[in-house]
Amino acid sequence: MDTRTFPALFLSHGSPMLALEPGATGPFLQRLGPAIAERFGVPRAILAVSAHSLAREPVLLAGAQHHAVHDFGGFPDALYQLRYDSPGAPELAAQVQQRLAAAGWPVHRVDQGGLDHGIWTMLRFMFPAADIPVLPLAWVPTLPPAQQFALGEALAALRHEGVLVMGTGSITHNLRRLFGARRPALDAPEAADSAAFRGWMHERAQARDWEALFAYRQQAPHAPEMHPTDEHLLPWYVAAGAGGREAAPQRLHEAVTYGSLGMDAYAFGTEAAGLAA
Repeated sequence: MDTRTFPALFLSHGSPMLALEPGATGPFLQRLGPAIAERFGVPRAILAVSAHSLAREPVLLAGAQHHAVHDFGGFPDALYQLRYDSPGAPELAAQVQQRLAAAGWPVHRVDQGGLDHGIWTMLRFMFPAADIPVLPLAWVPTLPPAQQFALGEALAALRHEGVLVMGTGSITHNLRRLFGARRPALDAPEAADSAAFRGWMHERAQARDWEALFAYRQQAPHAPEMHPTDEHLLPWYVAAGAGGREAAPQRLHEAVTYGSLGMDAYAFGTEAAGLAA
């Protein structure tokens, strides 16, 4: 049995155009994959929780093969030509289903494949060979942060069995700003409310102030503006739960595109410090 332990990750995936316009985040991700392999080894599988794979109850996509799903519209044709055809992880799916069920989660398993852009745009940079099995977990966006953290806790044992638990979303996500009449430039200066929100998340994470983080919509500055809906932030809590409460989350990368679309990345667990070094 694989007994290697991996930190859990939260990666901001931003716009699908990241795949063609990598900015500062693409090179970070290109370094992150090899850094994980060097410090911990190549994961035997990746369990992915993305803001774009949602369900009424948790669903494991247990197909034997995956392909890149182009779940967006109105972008350049070159973006739709990109592929990421990784193997699936049906055996791992059966194990995860049993564990989640034992923890009280009503989880389903379907023999279907497909990686939404929140997953494949990250993995194309990190592990371009597309040879690591991936298991997407569609999750329930109506549950509050504390319950998303509990979902992560139910997945925590996977980290000690050679599995990389990866949440993807965006640390800030207000698309009305991006697609309004005055669309900001890709490299626009960061708005003050975006900086305040990202700073608060980092400070509370460093303090391991979980109760404040669970109540972010009431306590974080400009929370409703930075997340009109919170499905892009909630994977942060799943990854944090998988990492546990013991160690302070480590911010591995911080960046902003379009003035307020945050691209921060975090690692969780006592092993996270190895990536932050």
